Amino acid sequence: MENVNFTPKEILQKQFRQKMRGYDPDDVDSFLDNVIKDYDTFVKENQRLQEENERLLAKVDELTKQVQVGGSQRQASTTSQPVSSATNMDILKRLSNLERHVFGSQLDNDPNESHRL
Repeated sequence: MENVNFTPKEILQKQFRQKMRGYDPDDVDSFLDNVIKDYDTFVKENQRLQEENERLLAKVDELTKQVQVGGSQRQASTTSQPVSSATNMDILKRLSNLERHVFGSQLDNDPNESHRL
């Protein structure tokens, strides 16, 4: 609003000099009344938008802080847990090898070999 030259009140109170063949004062007043209404509407809309902008900026700051806090918590939880890249197939193979090692010949002599991978 720094570049605004007139307020609605200044427009309303403006007095023009009259000359012999000038504009019709009633016509000028009527036009200025409409300009004042529009100007007042623009001032109110600008103020509303500035308030909304401040509210939204505060909301963005709040959400940014929440994301930062959530990110640091997520990072802490992932660093405390070991990352396993083993797939289900790898786990099943390891389990089968472990059973074979523990139970040995009992599994090797079993006619039902569906447990082997």
